[in-house]
Amino acid sequence: MMKRQHILILLLFLLFILQGTIGFWLTPSSLQGKISPNFVYVAILFATMYYHRHTGLVLGLVFGMLHDVVYYGEMIGAYSFAMGVSAYVMGFIFKTPRAPLPVMMTVVILGSLLLDSMIFGIYKLFQLNPDSYNWALLNYMLPNLLIHFAFALIIYVPLRKQFELLAKDPKRRKKAS
Repeated sequence: MMKRQHILILLLFLLFILQGTIGFWLTPSSLQGKISPNFVYVAILFATMYYHRHTGLVLGLVFGMLHDVVYYGEMIGAYSFAMGVSAYVMGFIFKTPRAPLPVMMTVVILGSLLLDSMIFGIYKLFQLNPDSYNWALLNYMLPNLLIHFAFALIIYVPLRKQFELLAKDPKRRKKAS
């Protein structure tokens, strides 16, 4: 079962690469400066819900820092903090061991909104963002939310099956008891 954990980490790296390469091409030219789909974050939310919230926190911190370094160099640590904390909060609020589709989509919607709001707040705090929250909500938070929602619908069944197989790991059962 240790192989399955490595496969999920590789999946996150693959999603990280795809969101920076193919995601740019799939975004309409009128929205390219406004939205940036974060597919890794959606997969981290799945890990938070189907594995454990501490796993979501660690994955959020690691992939958020990678996101900060590779994509957005204005401030190191903003995405790391926001992804880790928002994944943990979503796992803390929704303590469902096997989240059905409506619950998982609610987690994706609220998590995406929380992530973008935290990033907006951090950038506003350090005066890197001159826009109002209402403008940001309408122009890039809601389009990002819709993209995250559509992506979560696409990957729901395959990723849920992988996490259910990971949860059947006998080593994990020993640690839990």
